[in-house]
Amino acid sequence: MNPTSIATVSLSGDLAQKLEAIAAAGFDAVEIFDNDLLTISAQARDVGRMIKGLGLSVSAFQPFRDFEGLPEPDRARAFARARRKFDLMQELGAELLLVCSSVAPASLGGIDRAADDFAALGEIAAAQGLRVGFEALAWGRHINDYRDAWEVVRRADHPAVGLILDSFHTFARDLPLDPIRAIPGDRIFLVQLADAPRMQMDLLTWSRHFRCFPGQGELPLAAFVEAIDATGYAGPLSLEIFNDQFRAGPPESTARDGLRSLRFLDDEARRLEGRAPALPPRADIDRVEFVEFATDPATGAELGALFAGLGFARTGDHVSKSVERWQQGEINLVINTESDGFAHSHAILHGPGVCALGLAVRDVEATMARAEGLRATTFLQPVGPGELPIPAIRWVGGSLLYFVEADRAGEVWDTEFRAGEAAGTAPGALTHVDHVSQSMSHEEMLSWLLAYTSLFDMERVAQASVVDPGGIVRSQPLVAPGERVRFVLNATQAHRTLSARFIAEQFGSGVQHIAFATDDIFACIRRMREAGLPLLAIPDTYYRDLEARLDLDPALLDKLRRHQVLYDRDEAGAFFQVYTQVFARRFFFEIVQRDGYAGFGAVNAPVRLASQAREIGPLTIPYDWAGLDGTARP
Repeated sequence: MNPTSIATVSLSGDLAQKLEAIAAAGFDAVEIFDNDLLTISAQARDVGRMIKGLGLSVSAFQPFRDFEGLPEPDRARAFARARRKFDLMQELGAELLLVCSSVAPASLGGIDRAADDFAALGEIAAAQGLRVGFEALAWGRHINDYRDAWEVVRRADHPAVGLILDSFHTFARDLPLDPIRAIPGDRIFLVQLADAPRMQMDLLTWSRHFRCFPGQGELPLAAFVEAIDATGYAGPLSLEIFNDQFRAGPPESTARDGLRSLRFLDDEARRLEGRAPALPPRADIDRVEFVEFATDPATGAELGALFAGLGFARTGDHVSKSVERWQQGEINLVINTESDGFAHSHAILHGPGVCALGLAVRDVEATMARAEGLRATTFLQPVGPGELPIPAIRWVGGSLLYFVEADRAGEVWDTEFRAGEAAGTAPGALTHVDHVSQSMSHEEMLSWLLAYTSLFDMERVAQASVVDPGGIVRSQPLVAPGERVRFVLNATQAHRTLSARFIAEQFGSGVQHIAFATDDIFACIRRMREAGLPLLAIPDTYYRDLEARLDLDPALLDKLRRHQVLYDRDEAGAFFQVYTQVFARRFFFEIVQRDGYAGFGAVNAPVRLASQAREIGPLTIPYDWAGLDGTARP
């Protein structure tokens, strides 16, 4: 793997905090932004010693703007500015100056004029043992294409003058990648990487606010790196990210995400090139094997009654712990009411809720190796009597992800649990976990999107903007091949939405609802009502609108209304969904029937959210805004 680097502009904090976070994450080098030196009291030589002491090198000092193609006396002033920057770089220990293409109104066009300027600048740099790299800004006045920047470098014909390639500036103008392959690798001095969502806006705004780490956007960065590798380039791959979220979040977690993204991208590029991969393949998830709830004994009894109302049977008790297994179809729900250990700590901090998910994967050892290669935090705790060691990593909101072999999961249940009553198989039974929905702070969403898609074989589907009575919620579904495993990530900046209220009341991100699949939702509802389980009430106005919007058969419409079922359809089929009431003001369950339908019923979400808002009532914790960790602030 090429040396790794990140620009200080990508992180929040002062320069010392940024450098410490970058070193702790495991980067090899750092790009120093000019502004970061202006806002620190230390001298450049002191910063240089700090960088070296942290085990880092300086991949570049930047930016040096509006240099090439200027008339006199502006040209002379530009060279004077460059000399001062070279003196600063000597103190800092930086060897490469990034020069971005000019946007100055006074700049003159002409490849030869620019080449002459760079040849002269190269002479000055070389005399001090320095180099300069030329980068084409996508909005440059005369040079906005890396091919033109390369022609300037080629004609300058100076060993201290090279090219800087940036993925964002390349894709922002839809430039071809093949010409990169013809550039000699030793003439490329630095490669900068940034992903981004595809957006229709001016290039400068898009660049300055919406760049993100590789794997978080929609740009084909693996193909870009594959073209770079074809040149023989062996220098740093450096992240240059301008993103409002990142510059508001903790620098430590941002830096960790950055390194994870580079490791993920390196592995993807190797696979594209047909070279030996750096990591095991993205993990295949066969199913959600179990969902573990942490709570106190009294609330655990209430939760067990809810499970029974949903048709679950208590099929086992742990051989040595206060842990119950509830089962239906291939769904396993675990209630943990232990008075110590991880689940107990989770319950104290967050209240009753999901503390862990167990995923059945095809290869646990490979999954853990990939997770560790991507710098996931492994979780270890003592194995008690009657327990098997189950590998786990830290996940959303401080929860855990356990991994079990898909074809050997039965060994865990047979070993750790005493048999209880048999699970029923009546008509309308729940069959499997359809999807798990997690709510998180706005600042966390890109981080967990990267975590899911880099570790697991899951793809994003179209993101939805869901209208909550308290604001807009961004909902990002992730779907595994075969559509048997789905996760939905929800985030919002509106503090009165149901998602934000969940985060505030449970003091952090986590699982807000779980959807179970059934083959016959109406039979399922009859069973739940016979068991006395109350469901979420849907207003009659919804069904009047449904009648007008979809022209449904009157008998089906009446059936939907009587059973409080929400409905949608697309070209592939129909979708039925019903909800339980919210448990402990925190989480709830959804029952779905898919008849070929692949979506999540987003059109029904505003009705469901409004109904839940009426049911829940006002917040129990008053607050004005949520902190970066989701904690409510008084």
